[in-house]
Amino acid sequence: MKKLKIALIQHNSVMSDIAKNTAAAEKLIREASKNGADLVLFPECFLTSYSAPDICKKLLPVDEIERDPQFIKWCENALSEDDEHFARITNLAAELNIGVVITGFSKGEQRSRNTAWIIDRDGEVILKYSKVHTCDFDWERYLEPGESFPVCKFDGVALGCMICYDREYPESARELMLSGAELIMHPNCCGDMPPRLKELSVRAMENMVGIAMANPPAPGMGNSCAFSPAVWTREGFDNTVFVGTELDETIYCVEFDIDELRAYREREDLGKYRKPAAYKKLRQNSF
Repeated sequence: MKKLKIALIQHNSVMSDIAKNTAAAEKLIREASKNGADLVLFPECFLTSYSAPDICKKLLPVDEIERDPQFIKWCENALSEDDEHFARITNLAAELNIGVVITGFSKGEQRSRNTAWIIDRDGEVILKYSKVHTCDFDWERYLEPGESFPVCKFDGVALGCMICYDREYPESARELMLSGAELIMHPNCCGDMPPRLKELSVRAMENMVGIAMANPPAPGMGNSCAFSPAVWTREGFDNTVFVGTELDETIYCVEFDIDELRAYREREDLGKYRKPAAYKKLRQNSF
């Protein structure tokens, strides 16, 4: 039987201290490895912390923000694959023969991006995903959005990513499903989790994919979780694999039975009988 054990890191990072966050990530990866995890999933922007210069909170026009020295420095300090802190994570993945989904603000063309990297057991980056649906109602409007939803193979399992607010758009998970994703990794950093858990449950069901989410602990936050696509075969029609607490700073391990998932996808029909010709607004790329 083919199974994939994923360690969900429900842990806070230190604001704007990449050295401390990297050390914490290394410790957590080692602990996950001792627990037999195949893949370690971190919350959103773990290495860099999910924080931006104070001027971003003023929601000024983009051209004003781009001239601000603090903002310029923040963009220049964004993470890249040749950064020593990033290299420590890839080296550790190779040392421990474990996969890692690490996160942080990365260098874009002009401004930073909100990014997740999937690193394989050899320490190689096999997927780089930048958040497509940036929170443009707030300071994330100053980030460069991603442009696609790539899929990679880890241990023979097709993986994709969506980050936080991507979840609110059904197109995110559907695009990943259409590209062949079997499991979706979901780094997160937000509160008001009860309705968001329902969203993730539905995304898993309607696309016949497994979903794993890691979120930092705090009141209204936490609830790192996993959902199976298999609704019709489960008692009570509940596709919940696991939901953690709000406040515990811990590592949760969840396991996906890949053989079971594939058998379910083969025999069930959700997403198989789509009628794209009728989706006129989607085809016109309009609201």
